[in-house]
Amino acid sequence: MLHILALFSFLLISSSHAALQDFCVADFTAPQGPTGYSCRTPAEVTADDFVYSGLRQPGNTSSIFNASINSASVHKFPVLNGLGVSVARADVAPGGVLPLHTHPGATEIILVARGAVTAGLISSDNTVYVKTVEEGDIMVFPQGLLHFLVNTGGTEALIWVSFSSPSPGLQVLNTALFGNNLDSDLLEKITLLGDDEVQRLKGIFGGTG
Repeated sequence: MLHILALFSFLLISSSHAALQDFCVADFTAPQGPTGYSCRTPAEVTADDFVYSGLRQPGNTSSIFNASINSASVHKFPVLNGLGVSVARADVAPGGVLPLHTHPGATEIILVARGAVTAGLISSDNTVYVKTVEEGDIMVFPQGLLHFLVNTGGTEALIWVSFSSPSPGLQVLNTALFGNNLDSDLLEKITLLGDDEVQRLKGIFGGTG
């Protein structure tokens, strides 16, 4: 119970940046502006808009990283528009990983609801902070910093994630390097990898060029 309270305490603090109006359920039929989406009229809003059930079920961990992320950002949960928060569920099989990635638009807090994981972050001066995070523990990843997570326990881990933005953004390092059409010769130069390894990784992550 205490770890659930900790998660919602973070969400309540983060929501202090919400607009002065009570809420602003996103109107996706209107263009998105710098501060978010336009609001539906109050007459269009119902109690259902304040509930999202998409995180009830475990995700499929049979991916290349043996992990699954299911998010409830503003694009799936429109009532988050302007409230400064979003959440996600991570299911990670034993030995599975959430590889090095960053969220350009948000600070992240993880809460380990089941299992144990080794998680870490890399600061802007390349200092590495790594810690084993057990059931009931939380860990914070400051906005924009590279971070990762490995399930080092013997059971599937369930992680609840909260963000300080309704749209935190995501950039996975592996995909950024090898999941696009960046020329292989350039990739070999900037990564110091040989052609065979670059081509192998492009094959895994769907890159071309």
